[in-house]
Amino acid sequence: MAFTDLIPWRRGSQAPARTSSENLFSALQREMNALFDDFFRSWGSATLPMPRMTFSPSITVHESAKEYRVSAELPGLTEKDIKVELSGNALTISGEKKEEHEEKRGTTVYSERSYGSFYRSIPLPEAVDRNKVKAQFKNGVLTVTLPKTAQAKAAHKQIPVKAE
Repeated sequence: MAFTDLIPWRRGSQAPARTSSENLFSALQREMNALFDDFFRSWGSATLPMPRMTFSPSITVHESAKEYRVSAELPGLTEKDIKVELSGNALTISGEKKEEHEEKRGTTVYSERSYGSFYRSIPLPEAVDRNKVKAQFKNGVLTVTLPKTAQAKAAHKQIPVKAE
């Protein structure tokens, strides 16, 4: 092996020189690494933080003897941004989050807009009294109360656990 085979570039060239013995996968990996390095390096020079591109609310489902309670954390939204539907055997919560931010520094104006929509569907059992479902939105938390039918309440039985 010659000394020039150890140098990965040609004189006066930025691109790596490929020899016949070079593994194509290592060349591909090196090029992909350079691509990602260049891409993320340009983001690091931004003066404003990057907005979140996706929005997926955290959902909690709780069952008691009388009802099901679904809670969704929706910070920054209002009740007008949220849509709650009961269709078939599923509760669907959807909505849109829109934000705009503008900052002026001297003669420069920094403007940032973000948009995200979400859609969550929670399967429900047949035992929901559809006529008594209620939704309440308070302090960024949506709470949907789904009362159980009388049959479902009557079918609920606590089983005692005995130790041996």
